[in-house]
Amino acid sequence: MKVTQDIVVNGPVYADVPKPVFKPGPAGTHITIRGLTKYFAGWPLYENFDLDIPKHAIVSVFGPNGCGKSTLINMIAGLIPVDSGEILFDGKQRKDTKIGYVFQNYREAMFPWMRTIDNIAYPLKLEGRSKAEVDRRMEELVASFDVKFDLARYPYELSGGQQQTASIMRALAPNPEVLFLDEPFSALDFEMTLFIREKLQEVFMQTGTTMLLVSHDLEEAVYLADEVLLLTKRPTRVAEILRYGDARPRTVETLSTGSFVAMKKLSLDIFQREVRR
Repeated sequence: MKVTQDIVVNGPVYADVPKPVFKPGPAGTHITIRGLTKYFAGWPLYENFDLDIPKHAIVSVFGPNGCGKSTLINMIAGLIPVDSGEILFDGKQRKDTKIGYVFQNYREAMFPWMRTIDNIAYPLKLEGRSKAEVDRRMEELVASFDVKFDLARYPYELSGGQQQTASIMRALAPNPEVLFLDEPFSALDFEMTLFIREKLQEVFMQTGTTMLLVSHDLEEAVYLADEVLLLTKRPTRVAEILRYGDARPRTVETLSTGSFVAMKKLSLDIFQREVRR
């Protein structure tokens, strides 16, 4: 029997083992993940992991420390290679899908030698857009985010909140099909967090862009979500997927409604159950 090392994760596999038939997600699925496997130092983080992420929804990812929340969205986005598995975006490969990404560390995500306006416009220039198209899109983003600071300044001349605002504008500039956000509020003060939450909701309500949000703050995760994806400890599985249907736009008042409090409590109960296992 012929042995191949082509997709070895933890030892050889046999070439005549049939590849599992790809099973598409239900109607309305945007991202379909099948058999996702990732090992670190010989130990599984994800192993034969399946997940369906709905279209036109904000999905918050929450789970115990070390379960690989950021690693998950980084693998989906193509920033970290997978050992095996398949990921499709509305039936397409990643290379045929327009993706936006907002990094946790906005200070390192922006090009310091470029003016802020040029940072934001960078994805459009990569696409070969004309100057008129770039200028028009910049005007739309500035109006949408009600930008009051000077975009002609360099990123290091801006406050943290202004830099993160610019990072989000850059990720949205090319009108992505999917937007990934890796703990985008973790370095922001509460005032700026409220502002960015409001703007993300506005963008979502206007465009319906599918968003995946990683958060270490349960209140934040529930507040923005249509679905809360709760993960287990490693090897990581799906603990529960909770659907949260409060109307948008959600406001500070939402935090004290019965439905929000109940959803946050249920999410916390599941999280604590998984931590104790």
